[in-house]
Amino acid sequence: MPVRRGRWTAAAAAQARVVARMRERGHSLDELKRAGREGRLAFGFVEDLFPSPEEQVTVESVAAETGLEPELIERILGTPLGQERLLSPEDVKALRHCARVLAAGFPLVAFLQLVRVYVQSMRRIADAEVRLFHLYVHEPLIRDALPELEIAEEMGELAADILPLAAPLTDYLHTRYLRYFTEQDVVGHMEADLDAAASHLGQVPVTLCFIDLTGFTRYTEEEGDLEALDVVENFVETVEATLPPEATIVKTIGDEVMVISPDPASLTEWAVGLLDRFPERPRPRVGIHYANAFYRDGDYFGTHVNLAHRVVDRAQAGEVLVTDRVTGSLEERGLTCEPIGEVALKGFPVATPLYIVRRALD
Repeated sequence: MPVRRGRWTAAAAAQARVVARMRERGHSLDELKRAGREGRLAFGFVEDLFPSPEEQVTVESVAAETGLEPELIERILGTPLGQERLLSPEDVKALRHCARVLAAGFPLVAFLQLVRVYVQSMRRIADAEVRLFHLYVHEPLIRDALPELEIAEEMGELAADILPLAAPLTDYLHTRYLRYFTEQDVVGHMEADLDAAASHLGQVPVTLCFIDLTGFTRYTEEEGDLEALDVVENFVETVEATLPPEATIVKTIGDEVMVISPDPASLTEWAVGLLDRFPERPRPRVGIHYANAFYRDGDYFGTHVNLAHRVVDRAQAGEVLVTDRVTGSLEERGLTCEPIGEVALKGFPVATPLYIVRRALD
């Protein structure tokens, strides 16, 4: 271990801990020595940014204080607690806040969904922060062949300046989007069919839209992973940059994007225009359906979501394919709806009328 003037440093102590962990995973001393010399184990800056708390309390004691079940506490925190099942003062502070939210009358079923969305989102944020810091800071320092202690110090200085900025930025974006979606919810309540929306608790009327790139697997095989990655990034960025204000990306899975909107007409009109931006392969295709869907954990589920996904599977490259629940909203939009008949969709016993939507010719 690299020590300074015969004394252990925070970087050296942190490196010793990771070496012990890697030894338990079966890595040899020679492998670890080589990794240490290359600076791949230099993460001592974590000790300064996230110091271990001196005081810790048990899950059971916090459960007794807050009234939260131990299992609920672990679900809220999201990360493994270890065999000791000890919590820091920051953990306890957060759990007291959660207990106050539930005591104020917020339904437990909704609270658990909200926590799951927080956990999933924050995991992605933290994972992205660490991975991007590694790719664009740590790896370049390794390639420059700097001494391992110098790598640790440079990373520590940069991390101390940059990583703490994440919290205020996250707070700002949360407040900004909270205001935006609150306004969208008010508009949605005014314009939606409230009787239909209230038919089942947890359901919302929504336009469901799936977009993917046709022939993307073959394109990847022919052009290579890097070229395919550029295509996907450009595709997703274009979707994000051009969406109508009221529409939202729910998720992306590889070359597929799921979008929802309260307005089927504006989303369909947007989809037709989107395809004009991709004249070359792999071209996108779009499937759109309007119906009630179950909202849970920040995502949408149910039969109608599955149907919308089957619709895009039947579309050809450069096509916008919609159901008859969408066509009625497209009047005066400068669009034409060409019926292709009642189509049997996998998993659905009754055929579904489908229409190709195109821009009307002048």
